[in-house]
Amino acid sequence: MSLSLKQLTLYLTLLGIGGGAGVLGSRYLMAEQEVVRQPEVVPAVLQPFSPRPSARPPEANLNFIAEAVEQVGPSVVRIDAARQVSKDVPEPFRNPFFRRFFGNEMPVPEQQIERGTGSGFILSSDGHMITNAHVVSGADVVKVTLKDGRTFEGRVVGVDPVTDVAAIEIEAKGLPTVRLGKSENLIPGEWAIAIGNPLGLDNTVTVGIISALGRSSSQVGVPEKRVSFIQTDAAINPGNSGGPLLNARGEVIGMNTAIRAGAQGLGFAIPIETAQRIANQLFSKGRVEHPYLGIKMVTLTPDVRKEINEDDEIGFKVNQDSGVLIVQVVKDSPANKAGLQPGDIIQKVGTKSVKSAAEVQAEVEASEVGRKLDIEVTRQDKSERLQVVPGAFPTEAEDNP
Repeated sequence: MSLSLKQLTLYLTLLGIGGGAGVLGSRYLMAEQEVVRQPEVVPAVLQPFSPRPSARPPEANLNFIAEAVEQVGPSVVRIDAARQVSKDVPEPFRNPFFRRFFGNEMPVPEQQIERGTGSGFILSSDGHMITNAHVVSGADVVKVTLKDGRTFEGRVVGVDPVTDVAAIEIEAKGLPTVRLGKSENLIPGEWAIAIGNPLGLDNTVTVGIISALGRSSSQVGVPEKRVSFIQTDAAINPGNSGGPLLNARGEVIGMNTAIRAGAQGLGFAIPIETAQRIANQLFSKGRVEHPYLGIKMVTLTPDVRKEINEDDEIGFKVNQDSGVLIVQVVKDSPANKAGLQPGDIIQKVGTKSVKSAAEVQAEVEASEVGRKLDIEVTRQDKSERLQVVPGAFPTEAEDNP
């Protein structure tokens, strides 16, 4: 049955009403893997794209969603991770009183196997792929299953908990790969297509739109992360973690990562530029160094200004209703050594003017450890320009830039 353009538009609009509810990250479930056709060999991701020949006849008249999925689907994998966890000793037996009587016969923690399932996608034809760090973190065994049913033992090259990105490799050649797009070119309202293995249902496709851009980690509910998220209403559920978010051309624009608990249509993805940058470092060095200044900051508004000025313990007053206020400088941090002070209002980082804490965070993240970074601040109504040398983000530090 053929559809008019108006009917097709209505049909796709109805498809766009998606939603997901659950917890942040991935809830691990297992499912059988359906075997489908063997994918054909395509060039690596950085080479010019050459569409795979479709197995469907020309008269099939696929819509753009089906065409995008047909091209990218073979490059999306299922990742099964297993890790050993200890079952705690019951609380009463932790009391020293019991240890006096039981001695070496005290109960010992039991070792249990925790299994989980997530998604991922292939970046290079020789077996490099990425997923979320929370999917494989601490895993002893990682199994990668392709859409055609082949399975491989995966090696976790590295994980970065700060951005929730992990790099995996398998020993294989001639694998199908994804095409990478640019999230920086996105506009809210564009189509968004998600592929993954939600709740153990392999190769699931959902569709919606790009709902918003630049969502901060705090807004998403994961303040410990250093990511500016893409928001989408394409249905994302536990098990989608690590799968690709596509645009209408079938290019990967993000990695599906989180959903808001108790909400519908609130899914979040890591921009592909961030995921690729972190993955490149993991594949080359096995670790990631995040630039770190050592400040706590807040985006000024009239209400924030009033609250700060009414707090006698703050130690300074603010006379601006906008800008990025430094409220604390960590002792012996790069910011402290460079002379930044509480009460400074950041105007520029590098050559870019900033108006929010999220923009400052993004500019710091884009800088390099050990390379000087110019920061312009307003201090007591006077402009000051300082040079900070970012250090490596300390693992024990809080989520401060």
